[in-house]
Amino acid sequence: MALYEHVFLARQDVSNAQVETITKEYTDLIEQAGGKVSKSEYWGIKTLAYKIKKNRKAHFSLLNIDAPAEAVAEMERRMGLSPEILRFMTIRVDAHETEPSVMMRKGDRDERGDRDRGFGGRGGGFRPGGGGGFRGGDGDRRGGGGFRGGDREGSTFRARPPRDGAPPRRDGGSSGSGSEA
Repeated sequence: MALYEHVFLARQDVSNAQVETITKEYTDLIEQAGGKVSKSEYWGIKTLAYKIKKNRKAHFSLLNIDAPAEAVAEMERRMGLSPEILRFMTIRVDAHETEPSVMMRKGDRDERGDRDRGFGGRGGGFRPGGGGGFRGGDGDRRGGGGFRGGDREGSTFRARPPRDGAPPRRDGGSSGSGSEA
């Protein structure tokens, strides 16, 4: 017999009790076919990356299965016909994990704490003072740093003086045929 990890997604409008019933139904199916389910985990309702059959969320469950391939094929066939199951995936593995799955490990999530969240998140960002984001500042759009600088304190930008013999332009720039940078 082979070892499998099987994850399925149930519709968001079914209850937790119904998800447990679905899990029990497929566990019984595997056991009747001569296999066994060594671990069953309910991961809860999670938001999907995109809509699946008009659902934005789904109940996630994991089953560690030790069964013949025919039993897994029959379970997948029935899941494909079930209106409660949105998606499922079965992967053959060399060995099952004995500890809780990554989704169930709460200790790892607590250790991370408040991490720099990238471009526009809390902390870090582009400026040494934090805040950050592409527009700088701490959420207000009045400038004050970043790429969009409101006031030009400390800027090294200086307007060019007018060229000899050419009258100064109204906008403060110089006229002439030279290239301006």
